[in-house]
Amino acid sequence: MANKKTPQPPKSPAPSAKLPAELHQTAEESQPHLTTNHGLPISDNQNSLKAGVRGPLLLEDFILREKITHFDHERIPERIVHARGSGAHGYFQPYESAADITEAAFLQDPKKKTEVFARFSTVAGGAGSVDLPRDVRGFAVKFYTSQGNFDLVGNNIPVFFIQDAMKFPDVVHAVKMEPDRGFPQAASAHATFWDFISLTPESMHMIMWAMSDRGIPRSLRMIEGFGVHTFRFINSEGISRFVKFHWRPTIGSAAVVWDEAMKISGADPDFHRRDLWEAIERGDFPEWELGVQVIEESEAADLDFDLLDPTKLIPEEIIPIRMLGKMVLNRNPDNHFAETEQVAFCPSHIVPGIGFSDDPLLQGRLFSYLDTQLLRLGGPNFHQIPINAPRCPFANNQRDGLRQMHVHKGRVAYEPSQISPSDAPRECPMHGFRTHPEAVSGEKIRKRSETFADHYSQARLFFRSMTGPEQNHIASALTFELAKVEVIEIRKRMLGHLAHIDPVLQQTVADALGMAVEEALEVAAAVPTRDLEVSPSLSLIGKDPRTLKGRKAGILITDGADAETLAALQAAFKKEKAAVELIAPKIGGATTSDGALVPVQHSLSGGPSVFFDTVAILAAEEAIDDLVREAAAVNWVRDAFGHLKVIGYTIEAAPLLEAAGVAHDDGTVLIESPKTLKSYVAAARDGRRWDREPSLRSIG
Repeated sequence: MANKKTPQPPKSPAPSAKLPAELHQTAEESQPHLTTNHGLPISDNQNSLKAGVRGPLLLEDFILREKITHFDHERIPERIVHARGSGAHGYFQPYESAADITEAAFLQDPKKKTEVFARFSTVAGGAGSVDLPRDVRGFAVKFYTSQGNFDLVGNNIPVFFIQDAMKFPDVVHAVKMEPDRGFPQAASAHATFWDFISLTPESMHMIMWAMSDRGIPRSLRMIEGFGVHTFRFINSEGISRFVKFHWRPTIGSAAVVWDEAMKISGADPDFHRRDLWEAIERGDFPEWELGVQVIEESEAADLDFDLLDPTKLIPEEIIPIRMLGKMVLNRNPDNHFAETEQVAFCPSHIVPGIGFSDDPLLQGRLFSYLDTQLLRLGGPNFHQIPINAPRCPFANNQRDGLRQMHVHKGRVAYEPSQISPSDAPRECPMHGFRTHPEAVSGEKIRKRSETFADHYSQARLFFRSMTGPEQNHIASALTFELAKVEVIEIRKRMLGHLAHIDPVLQQTVADALGMAVEEALEVAAAVPTRDLEVSPSLSLIGKDPRTLKGRKAGILITDGADAETLAALQAAFKKEKAAVELIAPKIGGATTSDGALVPVQHSLSGGPSVFFDTVAILAAEEAIDDLVREAAAVNWVRDAFGHLKVIGYTIEAAPLLEAAGVAHDDGTVLIESPKTLKSYVAAARDGRRWDREPSLRSIG
């Protein structure tokens, strides 16, 4: 897709909340009016107060600050969102100097390692919820740089549900458990969420991502990360460029299938947290490359969307990612609460060489995150908690406050001062942070920029960039979620939105819900949907690296299993840099053909096949009859096959596959010699057998 000039926007206002007329309120209506906590009627609950429709947010906006402040303080001490998190320590190291685009010190010297702490999280559930709901995943990294802390706070999805921070409390209240009944926990499949989404056209792009395989990742080690917003890089010459941040796992990205996610949640609610911890403990350190898409300010207007709109992305085919360096996580926390729970990320924590854009959602986050930490961590001194403290020296004239742990000496706590000592901290014009000078003008206004009005074109782009299996998964996810919505009008309205994204998707979901497309409510598009050139880089399956590195293999063994085959298989997986765990009917282990008692990590009931990326069954003839009569063994194989995994098996295990109803294909490999063992490992390296899926399950 070639860059082209932004088309002239429509003359009429195009707010994202183009609500049905009956949902608007007027002074003449008897329905209660929305007000502030102090009774002031609110005229616009969709847009923050800005200096011009594309300008920065104004501190004067007391309505936004009251709404966000109340939202920030709703949980003590648990986070409101991103409450369930897993973290790890590590380092970041640049590949080469990025001085041409930024003066940020941690991006200059390829020999310099910068300490980091990363936290991954679900969004909707509480701290005690499960790891694998369908949800967005938070991806936050704190860089302890020589110039102070830099917090890159994003998600595993590059866009967001809303365009303006004014709506953040609303989308979170909608997705959280419903306040009258306290459920569902960590689930978007309920009426209040889809009620909000169906009335918020700007959310349609994000919904395609959330309903895709990105919403149920295989491992935190395999998720991509994004800064979501448009930021700035400023070099030493003062030249500013817009940037979009990207994290890419070096072992590639992968997801589970929905049935697998549900079973994992029952078998191991801590699946992701355990996976991350164990990988680091065994020395299989997770790695991500950090990259940026760089956009010259003069070229931003040439994009076919507004760069300040957080519901939009730039396809890599238009602007490739420039990789800056690598992050390696190599140490688990010593204390989950002291580190993973108390770490405080703020998008406003930046360093010289990095700046903000006027993205209205980012502008609101700059206020919200600090406000949240003040309450959650007990006051203004949360930066003194070890996990939050900068690793470089810091000094200022801020004193006292709740939980002050420093004993400040001296008479003076202000500047300028004639009586303060000569070594007292002073401002530093030469090396201190300087906000990039940007002309700002415009009337004070609550209005969405008309350049934000295209809500469907990139949603269509994303859906049509998926492979066939991924499109089916999106349709299945939408069907599952909407089937949980008891308000029929909401289902009809969502079908109306899907008509703008893809008619085949609309028809598929309607059929699966037992509805006719003619029942869909007509939803007006503020801007006609455009067909954009597909972006293969958006597909997980399309860019599957075909590797076993970082994956986990499960080998089910019985008494009498061939010891030589077991050793050869373990060695083959080790060569592929895959982790291997053994399963036996009993946790006490199994005695192999050479008479050795082999310890195992799981019993059949405690190590279901959903834990593994590929499985093998090494059985002895005298043990297979017992396995065939064991429901856990039959389900172990049935699930592995149903979840599209490659299965290796010895001839003695064939009756178990037959009992599980396995229909043999190129993903079921008989292991009878070193040559066929290599064939099994090669097949496992290629990943799931997506061509198996249509014969196993239908949409809905």
